[in-house]
Amino acid sequence: MRDYLLTLCVTAAVTYLLTGPVRKFAIAAGAMPEIRARDVHREPTPRLGGIAMFIGLCAGLLVADHLQNLNSVFELSNEPRALLSGAALIWLIGVLDDKFEIDALIKLGGQMIAAGVMVMQGLTILWLPIPGIGTVALTQWQGTLLTVALVVLTINAVNFVDGLDGLASGMVCLASAAFFLYAYRIWFSYGIEAAAPATLFAAILMGMCLGFLPHNMHPARIFMGDSGSMLIGLILAASAISITGQVDPDALKIFEGSTRQATHAALPVFIPLLLPLTIIAIPMADLVLAIVRRTWNGQSPFAADRGHLHHRLLEIGHSHSRAVLIMYFWSALIAFGTLAYSVHSASMWIVLAVVALSAIGLVLLLLPRFTPRAPRWAESFVPPRYRRRAVRPEAASAAPSSDEEERVPVPAGVNGATALSARSDLPERRKAGTPS
Repeated sequence: MRDYLLTLCVTAAVTYLLTGPVRKFAIAAGAMPEIRARDVHREPTPRLGGIAMFIGLCAGLLVADHLQNLNSVFELSNEPRALLSGAALIWLIGVLDDKFEIDALIKLGGQMIAAGVMVMQGLTILWLPIPGIGTVALTQWQGTLLTVALVVLTINAVNFVDGLDGLASGMVCLASAAFFLYAYRIWFSYGIEAAAPATLFAAILMGMCLGFLPHNMHPARIFMGDSGSMLIGLILAASAISITGQVDPDALKIFEGSTRQATHAALPVFIPLLLPLTIIAIPMADLVLAIVRRTWNGQSPFAADRGHLHHRLLEIGHSHSRAVLIMYFWSALIAFGTLAYSVHSASMWIVLAVVALSAIGLVLLLLPRFTPRAPRWAESFVPPRYRRRAVRPEAASAAPSSDEEERVPVPAGVNGATALSARSDLPERRKAGTPS
């Protein structure tokens, strides 16, 4: 665990320290596209944040290669090299897209090629665990097609959810944290060395997201762009492929007793094997809904619009930060709920806790304008908008009641997260040549 944490910290530090210079480079290179109709930010923001994230990936792999307990991952498996090859290719395509806006079909072809490069180097699904049946071996073509499909779906799901400041990096960080705990349990508790690459990939992915997130929180100073979103999507998919298709479930000794008993015992183990699919359940649902919505309206599935889940959260009145936190909440609930069930599947408290938290999440969705207030003793630890404002006696008598309080009108077509209040307290701009 110490070596994994060291690799995570080095990756996060390198990504964090390089994001600032990369931002200056992106501004100098002109990688600041104009604001589009579907964007929620108000000022042009540089992209190319994926450059710092890719260098952080290289730094994490380099450090892990020189650690005594992790060096065996590179000696016994070719998966780290396969990951680096596919990541370099998808990162290069993303950099070109951030600068020149390449066609969507070209990006799709590049994603398939990157997945094929990893397959050629051994990072592929060899078998699938099926409850009640056991391990089903796949042919070479079946494994290749399934691997490419999983990589492409994961990349585009993460790319689709990258619409708000800090949303994609935070959700992927939560996903990789849950997946790291599961992979580490398989590697350490069961002594299965084939799970070590997936554990390493998850730790590095956490470091990349944690290092970039401070620069990307609202208001973001830099975007990761397609060079970052496609990169972290590919690493997440590679972790899933490594542990789902490489680790033999028979080594877990869960197929013992009758078929019914084996199926019941295998259920909590099979569910986390599909954990990468559950942790991107929200982005995947957003992807499917977007394709259905655009096809139904007679548009191309690759056409951009403002119908994503995070856009809808803004439309119903949630602020930018609240919408991001709600997406964090649901992602963490699905990922860590699945992880907890895999550890104690017989405990009813886990199911009840997930149900209770789901109810809380639904309440938060239905209260877009509710602003919680922190208690007096905690006001110094929270942002100013959550503090109680002290009202002077003379101001309280002259202040209108809550029912009579006038609200600042918001221009039509502007979301609550991006609306600017009226600038009545600022002097009006005068045209040049007019007297003051």
